[in-house]
Parts: sequence; C-alpha cells; structure tokens
Amino acid sequence: MNVKISVLLTVWMSIAYTFGFAQGPGVINGKVQDKHKKAVDGASVVLIQNGLSLASALSQADGSFVFKGIKTGNYTFAVSAVGFKIYKSTLVELSDGQSSVQLAPVMLESTDVTLKEVNVTAQKSFVENKIDRTVVNVGSMISNTGSNALEVLEKAPGVSVDENGNISFKGKNGVMVLIDDKPTYLSAADLAAYLRALPSGTLDKIELMENPPSKYDAAGNGGVINIKTKKSQMSGSNGSLSASYRLAKYQQTSESFNWNYRTPKVNFFANAAYSYNDPYRKLGIERAYFKADGSLNSVFSQETYFRNKNHNGNLKLGLDYYLSPKTTWGVVLTGLLSPGRSDANGNTMLLNGSRMLDSTLVSINSSKNKFSKGGLGLNYTHQFDSTGKSISFDFDYIHYASRADESFQSNSYYPSGDPRGFQLISDRLPSDIDIYAFKSDYVLPFKDKSKLETGIKTSYISTDNAASYFDQTDGGNIPINDKTNHFLYKENINAAYVSFSRSFRRFDIKAGLRLENTNGFGHQLGNVSRPDSAFTKHYTNLFPTAYLSYKLDTAGHHVLIVSYGRRIDRPNYRSLNPFIFLVDKYTYFAGDPYIRPQFLNNYKLAYSYKSVLTTAISYNYITDALNERIEQKGDIFISRTGNMGTETNYGVSVNLALKPLKFWTLNAYTEVIRNSVEGLLYGRYFTASSTYWSFNSSQQFMLPDGWSAELSGFYFGRRASGQFVNDSRWQLNSGIQKKILQNKASLKLSVRDIFNSYISKGTINGIPGAQAFYKNNFDSQSLTLGFTYNFGQALSSAKKRDTGSSEAEQGRVK
Repeated sequence: MNVKISVLLTVWMSIAYTFGFAQGPGVINGKVQDKHKKAVDGASVVLIQNGLSLASALSQADGSFVFKGIKTGNYTFAVSAVGFKIYKSTLVELSDGQSSVQLAPVMLESTDVTLKEVNVTAQKSFVENKIDRTVVNVGSMISNTGSNALEVLEKAPGVSVDENGNISFKGKNGVMVLIDDKPTYLSAADLAAYLRALPSGTLDKIELMENPPSKYDAAGNGGVINIKTKKSQMSGSNGSLSASYRLAKYQQTSESFNWNYRTPKVNFFANAAYSYNDPYRKLGIERAYFKADGSLNSVFSQETYFRNKNHNGNLKLGLDYYLSPKTTWGVVLTGLLSPGRSDANGNTMLLNGSRMLDSTLVSINSSKNKFSKGGLGLNYTHQFDSTGKSISFDFDYIHYASRADESFQSNSYYPSGDPRGFQLISDRLPSDIDIYAFKSDYVLPFKDKSKLETGIKTSYISTDNAASYFDQTDGGNIPINDKTNHFLYKENINAAYVSFSRSFRRFDIKAGLRLENTNGFGHQLGNVSRPDSAFTKHYTNLFPTAYLSYKLDTAGHHVLIVSYGRRIDRPNYRSLNPFIFLVDKYTYFAGDPYIRPQFLNNYKLAYSYKSVLTTAISYNYITDALNERIEQKGDIFISRTGNMGTETNYGVSVNLALKPLKFWTLNAYTEVIRNSVEGLLYGRYFTASSTYWSFNSSQQFMLPDGWSAELSGFYFGRRASGQFVNDSRWQLNSGIQKKILQNKASLKLSVRDIFNSYISKGTINGIPGAQAFYKNNFDSQSLTLGFTYNFGQALSSAKKRDTGSSEAEQGRVK
C-alpha cells in the first residue's frame, strides 16, 4: 500500500508541475462607487473563473481597480467593503477580438450588518451562528495559540470534554467527530489522543451540527462535530508558519506549516506540524465499602500522579486537478506519528471500618506507546451545468496502528512500613484498524427553487486487538493465559439516502430519509485457558430527518425553525471485546459483545434574529442508552460500557452574538438541561437525574496600532450521567495580540485557566455496598507565547483590509 501511495503521489505531482498559470494580454478595468456615485476606497475585488479565485485587487482613492495579464475566457468578480453588501457580477467575457474590457461602475449597497458579517478580510468572529450549524473559527481566538484540537473543542459553545477526553454536545454523549468531512472511526480514548496530537495551527474551523441532514451518517446521538483543517482558496502561492512555547507544570511546544499553490488547472496544498506535549494530572480516588447493616467496612484511598510525554508529527498533502471547468479530480494523503511514554505513580491506603491503616500499596506503572495513522483519499466531482446539478465520488482508506508495552509494579506494606508483598506484571497491547469507505452523492436542482439529493455509501472496517500479559514477579516472564486476549472484529455498513428541499417566499422545507444496514462479526481467539468464541450482528434501520423554517417578516430578520431527526450510536469496537483489561491492581476495564446500539429521537424549535440572537428549546428521547457502568467484585472495580434503559433530555438554550461597541465583539452561549436515565443496572433498578446549567463566552477587543485582546471562559454545572455525578467546573482565559512586519505576522501571548480553577470531581453511585469519589487536578493553567507569519499572494491582496467519505466509523475506534 505504501508503494502504491508513493507512485500515485508522484504522478499527481508531475501533473501539478505540467499545468502552470497561463497568462494572457487581457485587461479588465472597473470602478467601485456607493449609491451617491462617490468613489469607494479600499474595496476588495476578487476575479473568479469556474468557482476559483484567480486574483484580487483593492480599489484606489478614485474607486478604480484593474486586472492585467488575463487570458481569454469568461469571468465573474465579487466586491466587498466595510459597511456595504457583497456585490457579485454577471458574466464578463474576454475574447481574441476584445482583450480589454471597461466595466460599468459597480454600485455598492450600504448595509447595517456588522463588520464581521461583510468584511471577508477582517478578523472573523470566534463563533458564527447559521441555520443548520454553529461555526467556530479557530484562529480568531488568541488563547487557542499553542493549544490542540481537543482544547479548542472545549471552548466551543455546547461542547463538554471530560477528564478522559470523552466529548459531549448539548448534554448528549455519542458525538460523531469528523476530520474534513470524513469519520475518524476511533474509540474515545484513541480519538482523544489523536485530537491532542493535532495542533490548533493546522485547524481552520469547527462545525457543530446538533441535527445533521440525511447526507451525513446516522451515527452519533450527540450530533456531528466536523473539524476542518486549513486549505486556502486564493490563487498563487500562499501559506503560513507558526510556532509556540507553552509553560505549564512542564514545557510544551508546537510548530506548524501550511502552504497552498493554486492555478486555474491545479491546486496543491500541504500541512505539516510537530508538537511536544507533556501534560500532568493528579487523580484522587476514594472507595468506601459497607456492611449489610450499612456500617463502614473498609476504605480504599488512592492518589496517582500521571505524566504523559508525546512527540506528535502530522502531515497532510493534497492535490486537486481541474480536468475541465466542470470536472475536478482530487487526492489527499494524511499521516500521523505519535510516540510517547506514560508514567503513573500511585500511593494507596487500605483502611478498616474505623479508618485505621491496614496496609499501604505503592504502584509504579509505566508505558511506552506509539500511535500512528495513514490515509489515502480519492475524490471526483462533476458539475453538469450552471444550475448546480452535480455528481461526486469519494474513496477513503485509513489505517490506524497502536502499540503499547506496559509495566505494573505493586509494593504493599504493613502499617509499620515492613514489606508485605510484591507483584510485577507486564503486557503488550498491539492494535490495528483498517477502514475502507466509498460514497457517491447526486444533486438535482429544479427551476421552482427545489432540490433533490440522493446518495449511497458502503464502509468496511477490520480491527485486530491483542493483549498479552506476563508475570515477572519472580524474575521470569510467565504468560498469564487467563488475562491474555486476541479479539478480531469486522463490520460492514451499507447506506442509501434521499433528501428533498424547497424554498418558498417565506417557507423553507427539507425532508430526508436514510437507510443503514449493519453487519458485524466478532471472534475472540482461544488459548489454553479459554475456548474460541464468536458472535454476529445484523440490523437494518431507517433514519428520517425534517426541517421547516419560516420567516416571520418580509426582510427575513425573524425566523422560526423546527427540526426532527433520528440517530444511532453503535458501541465502539473496544466495548464489544469480551475480555478484561488491566488498569491497575484494583481497577479493570471489560467489554461486552451483547450490548446494543442506542437510538435517539431529537426534536427542536428555534427562533433566530438576524445573526445576533438564537434561542431554542429541545427534547430528545434515547432507547437502550449506552453509559459507562461500574461493577464491584470483591475489592476490584470493573468498568464496562452497557445499555441502561431509557434517557430523556429537555433543554433551553440562548446564543448571542453582539457588537456592543465598534471595537468590541461578544459571543455568549448558555443552556439549561434536565436529564434523566432509568433502567436496569446489573439486574437492579437504577435511576438518576439532574438539572444543570452551562455558560460559554468569548469577548474580542480590536485596539489601535494593530493590538487586540481577548477574554473567554466557560462554566459547567453539576450533572448526573448514568452512575456518575460530575461536580461543577469552570475556567477563565485571556490573551493579547500584536500585528507586526506590516501585518504579515503576529505575536500572541495567552493565559489559560487564570485562576487554576479547572478541577473535575464527583461521585459514583449505584454500586451495592459501596460508593466511590474521584477528583482530577490538571495542569490546565498555562502561559503561551506564539508567533505566526503569513506569506504569499493571499496576504498581499488583503493586507490593507486588515483593520482591526469516512465520518462515522473513525468515531468508534475507542
């Protein structure tokens, strides 16, 4: 496969150098005016052919602009300026007989829309609210400098990331995370590791979709989070360099390079990044065990210090070849390599019912690990005509590999300090995942402002996970067969969808239906302690979606939106593995091949005023709800993902985007959610509920002389999630930025978690005869200095305006 990828890349790069930007003798002249026929100085004019931005210019003091060296053909252009609506031209033709064109004056229409909504070259708002999604512009927040993708997500409205890296959205777990519209197919733990290895400097924006349309995979009860990496749309050669130094408990660094070269025939893009992460965490756990009469029997009190050192290298190479004005071929290669070392040193006190010391346990755990990813994507798009009729094909191959060599050393002592026992266990945990996905989409617009969309998708996933344990207590290397495990899982999902939309004068409607057929086969290989075992899963489901929007006024400033969608959340591959994995001497993780997917029905009513205010009420009902379940067996806690009956969520949210003053932009999001779960937990009735409040805000200040500042923060209230009750947590961040080198570069200084307040703690309930408490302290408080340098044609054309196919499967590699 590596040889094939290398040959294909060589062929594509040869094509890229063959087709250059052919210039001609043509000249296009024009002038930009307002409605009073006064010249508009500094308007941004972009020349476009076949949807590509070929060149850009700024209008002069008299409103004039000119494009020279243009070859014959048909063009359009767009004009934008502060305080005016964007102007889009009709077709302009340059022919052999007419190589110079004098355009009629462009008359711009004034608007009361704020700067961030019309000025494409000025600083974007951190959050943009749209009808079907919320868009987070990563580079617009200073405190994102030197951070990673997971930390950026943590600041997004409605998104919560717990201490283990699990992501929830609008109070719901089971979020499907996409990278550039393609699923990651990763487990929660592996996805968190992958996102920590993605520096923020490689990210462009993040799209949050609570109720995505039928075009997207139905996977993900919590909706869809689509992370878009950087890819310039400007012609010529352009890009950026960035570097940052982060000081927390330990030092961390991040560097990234983004480059794009675009001509009328080819577009080549490359992203490369390196980061060194060295996070620290202190975890405190207390487990209380009770007798049948309710009196205290014993206490387990543990404190563990974690340190994880990782070197992360990312690479993305891509090429788009424009075979004709209507046809595009593309190829994308991605790679990630993340070797590292983890250390966890803990002290445990075992107390009797009178809380007197019975014994102590000192644990020294270490792990050498390596996580890697390689991917190949091929795509084809054909536009049949100017109405938007099109067809596209996408093929993706992704390979994930994970290797870990772990060591668990336990030393126990009497209260006097004399040795009581010693144990040393090691393991090897190799894991490989191969993903193949193909999809095709067809779009057919009609003259009555309606549109039909349809498509198909098939994916095939193969996972190979092994765990080999060895007892080295007596200096040997004795296999522990009852803990050794080798699990194979294969899954095929076939899908088809159809969607219809139509726009009326005030109404917009869209309805879709998606069919998904799932076929799974699991095989646990036997050994001397265990026979072979296998299972199969087959199910087919329908997933309808519906949207209705109504403009309450003729201007469309006030809009009501009603939506409904049904979704599925399949168990991640690791959760289906019917075996026990060692976390420490008293904590195990286990899988269950018989757990079922959970299904969600989501209803939402929203009101939107311009792009300023969005309020919504929502209700969703989940069957066969998947939650982490804790079971006690003797002194050991075993964690499994399992079905816990039904879950309901009621929510009210408000999203606000304001510009209180010319230099001040405010984005704020708040929600109140009532959630409850009810069902059976290991054969016993269990119920839990909570009402919690969350708040997220970012404020940006554009100051004179190229200075800007930012203040942001979030708060999550106390919340019940299955057996877990998570206490409230909050964080406040700030940053300043200075543009330098004629606005080509910027220096950023940011402080994260100013008050060192981000502490995750809570309780674990529903365990017969026991209760557990936990507290996580992170090194979230940090100081970061960052530098960014922009180069190329994209900068030179805009610097004067600087005034102030594989989505769902990757999300299950957990």
